[in-house]
Amino acid sequence: MRTDGEYVPGPASGAQVRKDGEKWTLILVRELRHSPEKVWQALTEPADLREWAPFVADGSLGTAGSKVNLTWVATAATIETEVTRADAPSLLEYGDIRWELEGSGGGTHLTLWHKIDRRFISWGAAGWHISFDVLERHLAGQPLGRIAGAEAMKLSGWRRLTAEYAKQFGVEAPNRPPKATQEA
Repeated sequence: MRTDGEYVPGPASGAQVRKDGEKWTLILVRELRHSPEKVWQALTEPADLREWAPFVADGSLGTAGSKVNLTWVATAATIETEVTRADAPSLLEYGDIRWELEGSGGGTHLTLWHKIDRRFISWGAAGWHISFDVLERHLAGQPLGRIAGAEAMKLSGWRRLTAEYAKQFGVEAPNRPPKATQEA
């Protein structure tokens, strides 16, 4: 994980929320300059996920029906997750996450849906925003290394990015991280 000043996240963009009770669905869209097949590999294979994702997977997420243990960087808890859909290279679903990949001018139109506790929706958006930036650099062969959890919160642009997403979603930015993140 690197937070040595080389990377500063850009402005909040490409996000929306669907509000429903305590769990809201964060929808993030990003245009990547890489083929859906290359992006699919980065979304499903443990070695690639370790380079950019905010979690560690103990197996491939590329096969429907497979059970994979995910450990989110911000927590010590491991969650067994079943891959419910894996239609390479276009649709991937597991747990509270859904990915859609669509070919777009030689690249990929990537859409993420993630159900998140409404109190932390702006942090979720900021965290995935940073992860997407790291993913793009990883795919381009210019890796930054994973920046997630407490490391992401140390970035000089974290507070600004979180505040921008909070304003966009019409919520207050949280003042403190969830308990598990504080202990990480």
